[in-house]
Amino acid sequence: MSSEMIVLLIVIVTALGFDFTNGFHDTANAMATSIATGALKPRVAVAMSAVLNLLGAFLSVEVAKTVSGGLLNIGNVNHMAMLHIVFAGLVGGILWNLLTWLFGIPSSSSHALFGGLIGAAVAALGASGVIWTGNEKTGLISKIIVPAVLAPFVAALVAGLGTFLIYRLTRRSAKKRVDDGFRWGQIGSAALVSLAHGTNDAQKTMGVIFMALVAHGTFSNNDDIPLWVKFACASAIALGTYLGGWRIIRTLGKGLVEIDPPQGFAAEASSAAIILTSAQFGLPLSTTQVATGSILGTGLGKPGAEVRWGVLGRMATAWLFTLPLAGLVGALCWGIADLFGGLGGVLVDFALLIGLSAFIYLRSRRNPVDTSNVNDEWDGGLTPPSDVKVAAGATV
Repeated sequence: MSSEMIVLLIVIVTALGFDFTNGFHDTANAMATSIATGALKPRVAVAMSAVLNLLGAFLSVEVAKTVSGGLLNIGNVNHMAMLHIVFAGLVGGILWNLLTWLFGIPSSSSHALFGGLIGAAVAALGASGVIWTGNEKTGLISKIIVPAVLAPFVAALVAGLGTFLIYRLTRRSAKKRVDDGFRWGQIGSAALVSLAHGTNDAQKTMGVIFMALVAHGTFSNNDDIPLWVKFACASAIALGTYLGGWRIIRTLGKGLVEIDPPQGFAAEASSAAIILTSAQFGLPLSTTQVATGSILGTGLGKPGAEVRWGVLGRMATAWLFTLPLAGLVGALCWGIADLFGGLGGVLVDFALLIGLSAFIYLRSRRNPVDTSNVNDEWDGGLTPPSDVKVAAGATV
């Protein structure tokens, strides 16, 4: 087996590893509010979300096309260098996902991936390695930056208006009857968000694997994404979702706004509508930012609701640093791969990835969050591991 084929296989495994982290990192986007309001039991919620993530991955490939050919200008780079760029970008995305998961911060897996890829491409090729502006189907600014800025505000506006109307229309009804009715409604709306998440996020990894296959010369950009790539990515994100990202579920479900069933329904319905619409236009939107904006909107739309602005501020800070810090890791990984050269450099990066991932996981076990405490009352501050002082996150 050639060294180039070994590198391709490592890239595919790493991409599926990113997809797996995307699953448990972003489970909260669909299920945090349903778990917080008691509409679904935690294990039932993540199982349902996993199945629908799996199905949603097969609904469209527009986002995958954007990722595979609309962001990086690496068509004229030799095959091994292209594989190194893709691999280094994936490492940056995975490590940022794991770090923010450790601290319970609902940051964007999508932007972590794009940041890693951009950092690696710039380190390898300079600024010309990125398609900054393009046509309606390509370009970092139009496809990533603009949607990233607008999505949380649009989601907050839609969810806030929906929440206001719900409480306005049900103001004379008994609270218990209203809550019970919307708990049932949440099951449907949470299912729709899970389907939308699979449609949007699993495709990002499909796009990355297809980019690697094109780099290797197995396919061309004009070919269709093969079925095995779709199935592998759908399965990886579904498995990650089933494990449940309890640390982030707790932050979104309990930390930002105290959510009642009508708010949960409004948040999930607005998130699903925005995510599904963006997928049809090939916009690789951050489902995390959409879900967070929607939850914030429900706090603004409900009379007398409390929004914990400090928690939101820490989330927003993480969002601002996601692209540059994931990009920095991607650039460093490219540098290591380039320093050692060829297969050796990729193996060194891969070993570092496994080591750092294991370290983060072991640190998380010092203060676990699981089904037994995910719905505990928010304590008003951070609850980090006893010897870790966190300045940027929420409960872990």
